[in-house]
Amino acid sequence: MKRIEEIYWLRFYGCLAVFLFHLIGRIEDNYLGHVSLDLARIPLVLGTPIFIFISIFLFSARYGDDVPHNFLANRFKYIMVPYLVYGLIYSIAEYLRRMASDDPVGFTTHMVEYLVFAGWHGYFLIIAMQFYVLFWLYNRFDLKRWLPSGRWLFIGALISMGYWGFFRWQAIEPPGYLHWIAPIGWIYLFFLALLLVKYYPDLRQKYWFRRLSNPAWLAVTVAMIVLFTLRGELEYSSKETWVVPLFIFAMLWAMSWLSGLTATPLVKKVNEYSFGIYLAHPLFFSLVDFITWQIDVPLWLYAPALMVVGLSGSIMLNRVVNRSNWSGLMFGKRLRVT
Repeated sequence: MKRIEEIYWLRFYGCLAVFLFHLIGRIEDNYLGHVSLDLARIPLVLGTPIFIFISIFLFSARYGDDVPHNFLANRFKYIMVPYLVYGLIYSIAEYLRRMASDDPVGFTTHMVEYLVFAGWHGYFLIIAMQFYVLFWLYNRFDLKRWLPSGRWLFIGALISMGYWGFFRWQAIEPPGYLHWIAPIGWIYLFFLALLLVKYYPDLRQKYWFRRLSNPAWLAVTVAMIVLFTLRGELEYSSKETWVVPLFIFAMLWAMSWLSGLTATPLVKKVNEYSFGIYLAHPLFFSLVDFITWQIDVPLWLYAPALMVVGLSGSIMLNRVVNRSNWSGLMFGKRLRVT
């Protein structure tokens, strides 16, 4: 398959967006919250949706209607093994922390919340696996006859917005991240990816794409989000109603703007380690936090320390584990980027 340079840029952005989103969360938890940090989170909420979008886009571009028979088995292996390994690491570490605090928890209850209800940042892997199954079903049973991507992008966007709006409106908090991993809230990403692949790379020849990729749509959307942010009326995560139109307009604009732009060596290098960075960076954030529990560290030193230790630690860990196939499988395969 011909290299799709736009995807390199999008994965680069998505990786750093997730990383910086969690970094800002640590700063707010340990030091201060500020409206400027809320504003900084607005573009960063696109990180998780970008990874889901990229997966479906690439699989559709690579396989089309001819999905290989071992597709689901391979995806399950490369996605769910790291989910279980890192899930155990994060859940046991959190269990030990809580047992040493004034908020102990039962071991079985805690493990169920982490591993069954996906109560850690690896919930994204459960979402991805469900969409891999949906992609297989969509092509295996020719569902595009009843679910055409163009019409269902609009319908799916309304469904996703309504889903997230309902949980926010009712203030429902299921255990773990149970409502986050349901594909309903992310279904618009599936049809957006299929629609763009259908016309790629001749997207600019389509009137609807030229019209909707106009940056004015994105600018108006961002302006409204900023207004509500300044009024203190928004929550910030990828699981919010306002993220749906923001992502759609941002992705249409990005696919237009990035067209023909060759990825730089830095962008490709981050792509290479993106899966490892996504999975491991909270581990190295916790190392920095452990030091700050022992000694006072000013914010001007804490934030750069999170960034340097989080990125370099995740990359080094991914390099080490990928020296053998079995450990690479367990801790996240390194992408082959050419």
